Amino acid sequence: MTTDLNALLPFILIALVVLVVAVWFFAKANRKAKVIDDGSLKKDVLDEGAERARRNQALIDAAPAVVKPAPEPVQVAEELPAPAPQPAPVPASSPAPAAADDLARIKGVGPKLVALLGELGVTTYAQIAAWSDDDVARIDAQLGRFAGRITRDQWIEQAKMLAAGDEAGFTERFGRNG
Repeated sequence: MTTDLNALLPFILIALVVLVVAVWFFAKANRKAKVIDDGSLKKDVLDEGAERARRNQALIDAAPAVVKPAPEPVQVAEELPAPAPQPAPVPASSPAPAAADDLARIKGVGPKLVALLGELGVTTYAQIAAWSDDDVARIDAQLGRFAGRITRDQWIEQAKMLAAGDEAGFTERFGRNG
C-alpha cells in the first residue's frame, strides 16, 4: 500500500500546486477594487469624474454662506419663583494643618496610607503616638487592604520616637527611611 502512495505522491503535489494557483486566479478575478496602472503617478483619483472634482473645489473655495442668528426666546410675562439657596458644600476632607508631619517617614506608611490617614484626620506623629488600643482597632478597620499594618509595623513606637525628636534612636531601632 505504501508503494502505491509513493508512486502517486508527485501527482498529488502537482494537483495541490494547480489548486493553489487556481484559487489565487479566482480570488484576483473577483476582487471588487481593480487597480489600474498606466505608469503615471500623478493621475487624479477622480479621472473619470474630473468635472465633479472641479465643482467640489469651487464649493470649497467659495465664501462661506451668511448664517442668520437664531431668534431670541420669547419672554414669559410671569416670573418664576427664585430657587431656594443651596447650602455651602462641605469639603470632602479637611485640609491638613500647617504643622503636619511627614507620616511617610514611619516604616510601613507609603503615599496611599498618608492620603488615607489624612482623610481620617491623622496628620502628626503625636496623634499616632497617643493612640489607645481602641483607637488602633477603629483606625485599623478603616484602612481596608492595609489593615494590620499599625501593629505589625509598630507605628505607635515609631511615632513616639519621631514626635519626641529622637532621630538617633529612631534610626538605630528602625533604620533610615530610603
